[in-house]
Amino acid sequence: MYTDLQLFIDGEWIKGGGRKSEDVINPATEKPLAQLPHAGKADLDHALDAARRGFATWRAMSAYDRCAIMRKAANLMRERHDHISKVLVQEQGKSYAEARAETLVSADIIDWYAEEGRRSYGRIVPGRARGTRQLVVQEPVGIVAAFTPWNFPVLTPARKLGGALGAGCAIIMKASEETPGACIEMVRCFVDAGLPKGVINLVFGVPAEVSEHLLAKDAVRKISFTGSIPVGKHLAVLAAKGMKRTTMELGGHSPVVVFGDADPEKAADTIAAFKYRNAGQVCISPTRFYVQEDVYRKFLDRFTEYAKAIKVGDGLEKGITMGPLANSRRLDAMDSFVADAKQRGGKIVTGGSRRGNQGYFYEPTVITDLPDDARIMTEEPFGPLAPIVTFKTFDEVVERANSLPFGLAAYAFTSSNATAAAIGDAIESGMVGVNSIAISTPETPFGGVKESGHGSEGGIEGLSAYLNTKFISQG
Repeated sequence: MYTDLQLFIDGEWIKGGGRKSEDVINPATEKPLAQLPHAGKADLDHALDAARRGFATWRAMSAYDRCAIMRKAANLMRERHDHISKVLVQEQGKSYAEARAETLVSADIIDWYAEEGRRSYGRIVPGRARGTRQLVVQEPVGIVAAFTPWNFPVLTPARKLGGALGAGCAIIMKASEETPGACIEMVRCFVDAGLPKGVINLVFGVPAEVSEHLLAKDAVRKISFTGSIPVGKHLAVLAAKGMKRTTMELGGHSPVVVFGDADPEKAADTIAAFKYRNAGQVCISPTRFYVQEDVYRKFLDRFTEYAKAIKVGDGLEKGITMGPLANSRRLDAMDSFVADAKQRGGKIVTGGSRRGNQGYFYEPTVITDLPDDARIMTEEPFGPLAPIVTFKTFDEVVERANSLPFGLAAYAFTSSNATAAAIGDAIESGMVGVNSIAISTPETPFGGVKESGHGSEGGIEGLSAYLNTKFISQG
């Protein structure tokens, strides 16, 4: 059911062959699935040379022809979605339903970028002198180095692949070593769709060694990174030395504001389902809940009821709605957050501990009565922990929601159009969902502000991130 783990360089699949390797672990069983080979420096240089040739071929193709290949790859992803989804569940842990949705949405992302690449229009600007033509054209930035995390093994690579390929770039992708199989299966779809050699190169290895080697090369002109803030800052420094373009989608700590005029039970149903998606291991997961006093009790009761009803287990089993955490590090982190919350006077309403003695399972957890300086209110938990506290006034909750250095996503619930407009304007965040959690679609920009990063994936902004603007004045 799992997949054969290999590197993909210059149109060829490359097995271990004496290379360093590591086990890929199933988080539901803690048993190894397969061994993943690491790329050495010679492999990375091979990938760079291949990307140079692949870029020359790919950029020379018409956007129409590039679109046809990308759309064929997307259709192959749909045809193979069951296998890809099962590979994803085994290595990452999320439920099969979530994995299936991720795979199908990823195909939509590829489709959207395929079409949008055909609409990368320039423009003619009227000249001041007679006989002068002024042209603005869009050109692919060049070779892209992309780095993706373990929580969305298909969707995050799809965003980077879609944007880069839609713009006419070649890409060297370093996907997560903990969840490599699903990304490998997606790359197979591009290969089988007829993508030219060298346009996609997929490597794995020690993250710092791979990134520092690639970012030092002049041939790499664009960096796209999704991951933690400290690593993102480090890569941004390395990129700055070569004046390389960057897109940084980093950590967040998403506030949820539930106003007194909202339907508290409807809001709880909506946001609780979103909170425990992928066991809370989502960069835009709601992570700080501020509920106006009048509706606090109804919201808390309904939210807690939802959390208690979640069925935790192996994501491949029927009826499972939340799988394990992706690795043992997350278990230790959850225990640390809960211990700090208890020390600060927090009340564990439900959950708060590991489940079972095999697999990285953690109970869906609700915590109340927390001060704003508790760790879970100031640091991204990246797990199934929901701290829920009260607020009194609009100005107060805006100040508290904006008090952290993060600004990726935020959510609010209200029945007032005036309040909806006001909170949408007041929250410092790259994405705000008001009475909605639909803030991540192929056609809309996805990105943060402040320490949550810069640049966007998705939408026309996501394509522009891989394009250079050239002005031509012709007399």
